[in-house]
Amino acid sequence: MAQARNRSRRGADLVVLGGRGARDRLIAGAVWLVGAGPGDPDLLTIKALKVLRTADVVVHDGLVSDEILALAPETARRISVAKRKSRHSYSQDEIKRMLTAFALVGLTVVRLKGGDPFIFGRGGEELEACREAGVACHVVPGVTAALAAAAGAGAPLTHRWSAQAVTFVTGHAASRKDGGDGEPDLDWESLARPNQTVVIYMGLSMAAPIAAHLMAAGRAGSVPALIVENASRADEQRVVSTLAGLAEAAATLSGPALLIVGEAMALAQAGEAADIATFAQGARV
Repeated sequence: MAQARNRSRRGADLVVLGGRGARDRLIAGAVWLVGAGPGDPDLLTIKALKVLRTADVVVHDGLVSDEILALAPETARRISVAKRKSRHSYSQDEIKRMLTAFALVGLTVVRLKGGDPFIFGRGGEELEACREAGVACHVVPGVTAALAAAAGAGAPLTHRWSAQAVTFVTGHAASRKDGGDGEPDLDWESLARPNQTVVIYMGLSMAAPIAAHLMAAGRAGSVPALIVENASRADEQRVVSTLAGLAEAAATLSGPALLIVGEAMALAQAGEAADIATFAQGARV
């Protein structure tokens, strides 16, 4: 009898968390790693929207916009695991335990990530954690920030005559703890080769050493460079510069930004994205 009361009490807890009915709770839950795109709700994929609408729990990054979060069911529990430089609401280990714990009690968990889960989104770590816990894990790709930044500026990441390759790198060194702030240990000679585009994620504060390393490895200081802050959002800012002027240009911005270096950035247009945002707002249905 006592065991029956305990089972009933656990069932009540699931309802509080946003769980389904007693019959459906016998079915194992799952984790969905969903790319929310760069910020503009119109760049959310149809599949991402469908999955988000089934969520019992939404564990989301700080960069996911309120407009996208509003697309989840009203009954879904929303948990922010925002990570800012040197300030994290939850450690990565805590996030992994959270995802698997919710799924193991039968809930549909949407891990909503800015951009794409597998491009500097630590989606691989969370996928491994789910597999180790015996939890089903599915991945929905998203539009990564580099694609949105380049498209908004009118500068292709690859271009027949000036960019035969594109490389995505991180602007911070990996660390055993969350959020390493050291200089990245990269193959600078490879990145310094001409006629390629190098995209640096999370590199705003490291713009000076990154530019110095690239030029020391042989990349010309005159190579065009583009910095995009808040790509695809209404407050997007773009600064066109050169590799030699990258550090000075980066000092004018403070928000989440991408550094893009390469000959094809000669096609980039500087300024604000307000005209694009206004058009998108008017076109939404």
